Amino acid sequence: MRELVQTLQDWTSEGVPTSRAVVIRTFGSSPRREGATMLRTADGRLSGSVSGGCVEGATAEHMAAAAASGEQRVVRFGVSDEQAWDVGLACGGTIDVLVQPSVPPAAYEAVVATQVGTNGGRAVVTPLPEGSPGAGIGGSQSGPTAPPPPSLVVYEDGRLEGSLGASDLDRALSEAGRRAIASGTSGVVELGGRQLFVEAFAVRPRLVVVGAVEVAVALVRLAAELDYETVLIDGRPAFATRDRFPNVDQLLIGWPDEVADEVGLGPRDAVAVLSHDPKFDDPAITEALRRGCRYVGAIGSRKTQRARRARLAAAGVPAAQLARLRGPIGLDLGGREPAETALAILAEIVAARHAASGVPLTATGPARPTAA
Repeated sequence: MRELVQTLQDWTSEGVPTSRAVVIRTFGSSPRREGATMLRTADGRLSGSVSGGCVEGATAEHMAAAAASGEQRVVRFGVSDEQAWDVGLACGGTIDVLVQPSVPPAAYEAVVATQVGTNGGRAVVTPLPEGSPGAGIGGSQSGPTAPPPPSLVVYEDGRLEGSLGASDLDRALSEAGRRAIASGTSGVVELGGRQLFVEAFAVRPRLVVVGAVEVAVALVRLAAELDYETVLIDGRPAFATRDRFPNVDQLLIGWPDEVADEVGLGPRDAVAVLSHDPKFDDPAITEALRRGCRYVGAIGSRKTQRARRARLAAAGVPAAQLARLRGPIGLDLGGREPAETALAILAEIVAARHAASGVPLTATGPARPTAA
């Protein structure tokens, strides 16, 4: 929903009522993941998508009905391949969509708060109507409509705002919310016989690049396209300039280990060390590993990596931390141009963020439900 926040703010300032549809569960092949959101104004304007275009028309009709009734509903879209082009998903998958008469205030507040990133992530929990989802196919309503219940909110530190009415259920919900925030993945959980949609609003991911080299220019640009906050660190003012890095969010001149506190380097960060200079590489890698950054990669050949690991081990970096260092950095895409190398690095960062294998999809197993 992050990509829709400006649109929502604009429509809200116009005083236009806005309904929402959000994917809560997917089965098989589906174009959008859980949390994909679509908005509709009372005067019929649309923004966002729940299926990449397959069922937006039908979803808009359900949104109009929800806005008129004031009740939320869960709708299932899923068809056989023969029916795909007529009424539903061309990919032949199945999605469950929660249609709400308005945007929950807790969801709006969460996406705005995580844009800033100073208060950590949060998960907004919506109890689903009883009986959701039914067996409806091709856009039929799956479960009774119901007025939207109050949302519950789980914060990154595990604090729960609201209650399911029992301490053990609240603890389980808190843990489910924390897992969703950590992975940035939304989905449905069942607690106490009730289905709950846990919508993750993770803090915007951040990429810290050490070394203002040509690969870094392309890497920062590509990361910005994927909505990463970007930081560029280099000790050479002539190279670390806004002219070369117009897309970077923060540009710092200095030694990586000395500016780590200024950056607030921590577990949510991916760090790509590209400087090719041990004076910068080694302190940057050591600090990123020590602070538990989620991804730490360093450029260089296998020979360079062996020498680097030997230096770091001799300097006292624990073996368990060194095992987390990715080098040579990036996936094997075969390209050698700066932009191709940047793509390989960012592909590995994205795969690591989602705990994915990075292998071709043709080498993966059959499609499975992504939520249960």
